[in-house]
Parts: sequence; C-alpha cells; structure tokens
Amino acid sequence: MNLKPKKVILAYSGGLDTSIILKWLQVNYNTEVVTFTADLGQNEELGPAKNKAIMLGVDPKNIFVEDLREEFADEFVFPMFRANTQYEGHYLLGTAIARPLIAKKLIEIADLVGADAVAHGATGKGNDQVRFELSCYALNPDINIISPWREWDLTSRTKLLEFAENHQIPISKDKKGEAPFSVDANLLHTSSEGKILEDPSEIAPEYVYQRTVSPEDAPDQSELVKIDFALGNMISINGIIKKKHELLEELNRLGSKHGIGRLDLVEGRFIGMKSRGVYETPGGTILLEAHRAIESITLDQGASHLKDELMPKYAELIYNGLWYSPEREMLQALIDQSQNYVEGTVTLKLYKGNVQTIARNSRSSLYSEKHVTFEEDDGVYNQKDATGFIKLNALRLKMLARRKLKAN
Repeated sequence: MNLKPKKVILAYSGGLDTSIILKWLQVNYNTEVVTFTADLGQNEELGPAKNKAIMLGVDPKNIFVEDLREEFADEFVFPMFRANTQYEGHYLLGTAIARPLIAKKLIEIADLVGADAVAHGATGKGNDQVRFELSCYALNPDINIISPWREWDLTSRTKLLEFAENHQIPISKDKKGEAPFSVDANLLHTSSEGKILEDPSEIAPEYVYQRTVSPEDAPDQSELVKIDFALGNMISINGIIKKKHELLEELNRLGSKHGIGRLDLVEGRFIGMKSRGVYETPGGTILLEAHRAIESITLDQGASHLKDELMPKYAELIYNGLWYSPEREMLQALIDQSQNYVEGTVTLKLYKGNVQTIARNSRSSLYSEKHVTFEEDDGVYNQKDATGFIKLNALRLKMLARRKLKAN
C-alpha cells in the first residue's frame, strides 16, 4: 500500500503482536487507528484488550468489541459441519472458519466509521493473511489492506520486544523470552504452532494441550450423550434445547472432560510449505461423529457418497480463504439441500479420548428392518432379483475378461 490511509481498522486481540502493530500503524502511517476485537468464544476476558488500546492512544469511540459467538456457530461452524468437513482427512478447520467472519466485521466497521483501510496481524508465512485478505476483497473490492508483517523491518522477536519497550507497550513476563508456542483459540478449537512444535519428530509436551485432559487422566467411567438434529443441525443435547453456541460449549465441556478431540497434524499450507499444528476440537469431534451417524440412516446412498466426494473440495475452499467465493456458495446450496430430512437422535459413548456412536433413530429413517432381516421378510424383497442385477453389472467385466483371454 503506497497511499497514506486516512483511517485504519485493525483486527486487534490485545496481545503483544497486535499491540505492536497498533503502535506501528500510528508511527509509520501517522493515521487514526480503529480497533476491532471479536469474542469468538476464546474464553478470554476482552476488557483488558479495550483498556490496552486506550492506553496506546486509541479514542474509546474507535474501539469495537463484539460478541460473535452465536453468529460464528450459526452462520459458519454449523454450515461447515453439515458438510462433515475435514481438511486433509483430519483437520476440522477451527482457525480457517473464523477468519471470514472477522473479515466481514472489519469491512462492516470500516464502512461505519469511514475507514479506507484494514490491517491484520497475520504473518507472511501463513494461511491467515490469505484468508483475511481474500475475504475482505470479496466484500469490498476497493478496500486497502495493510499487512505489517510483509512491510516492516521487525523481523525477529528481539526487534519486536525492543520496539515494544521503546514505545512503552506492556510485555507480559512470559513474552520477555521466546514464547514456547503460538496459540489461536475460539469456540470451535484451540491450535498451537511453532517453536517447540516445529520439529514433527518430537512428541508434543503435555502442557501444549489447554482445552482437553489427557485421555489417560479422563474418567474411568464412560458417559452417554444424546444429540438431537433437525435440518442437519444440532438442536439439543440430552433433550435440552439451547442456542447454537451454547450447545457447542456444552459439547466442548463433555469432550474436554473425556480427553476427546486431540490432533497432532502436519498439513500442507495454501502457500506451499508444510507446517505442524496441535489442535484440540473436543465439541467438534463429537458433533462430526453424531452428524455422520444421523446421516447414515436419513441420507440416501447416492447423496451421501456425492457429499463425501465433494467434501475435500469444500474443505480446501475454506482452508484457502475462499468462503465468499461463488463455488463455496454453490457447494453450500447443494449440501444444505441434502439436509432436509437429516433429523433424529444419536446416542454416543464418550470414553478416554474416544467418541463412539451406539444408537441412532429418526422418523425420516431410510433404514428398513424388513429388507435387511435374516429372518422371514414377508416378501418385501425377492432374493432371486439379485441374479439379474449381478449379471448386468458383470457384463462388461466378462467381455473384458474374454478379450484378455483371446489376447493370450
């Protein structure tokens, strides 16, 4: 960005890095800075972030703090889980799915306060810079974006700390030295990356895990939980109806208690490099198991298999920051159409890091005991019909086999 912005809105967490960025924007661009802090269920007190922004010279009227937990669950997390989304077969996309919502709010507030630029704290090596910026451009093609990590000369932790000290930015004691790892948290998950986790051959120490107990330390007694669905969405747990974000919070509590949802993953970043992350998604892991279970009896085989084929593409779009792309919206329409009869109750057993479906039922079930029974089926299925079915499907295979025999 070459032109000096009149007003910049910064995605602000209140942590050391975004506090340094706030001051750097003031110093480097000599511009008015507006801060936006999102409550996405990260279980942190957000008042200190507001106070810190005021201490760094931000006008209180330019400080925005919003509780986005229900919007996050309803408009981002739940749609993603209707698709049974997993990136590279494992990752439940806890960080990636939060970025388009933050970008949406940045653009909304920019319009509200007349800001002509937005800024973020994502580094030049990661995926988040792509996610933030693609989302912002999709919502406002004329917005200017400032990415300090791609502009400044604060290229080491030492230089960052020196800048903080020179500008009287408070540094917590554990930030004085090298931080052991980087953490991102929200309602869906906690992710840890960097430093002690950078060598994938080394076992992650137990203290990295912040949201779940070790499976070895989980209760010796299993726990049963019932989840009700309607239109593919979780609507209640053990018969108690709550808001979507409260349901996810309850699943997090249950999953955390039983050591469920830990993942140590080496993934392929969008920009090309591989990275190792340690993720904790207790509630999401339970929800995914339950949703697949209710689909198993309510979703037609053809629709189910098509969804499984499309899911990796859908996951990749979210991971790569293309939530607001037409192709993601097209896939979402298809996915949501498939959920019209995905309703009913799933019973799961939680035990020492594992979640297991043990029962499922639905008034819209496609499962027919009369068809699958090994006992008398009252004539609903004629087993002799299978002969013709097999012969027709074997026709091309028999012709190929004859050609091979002839060639030999």
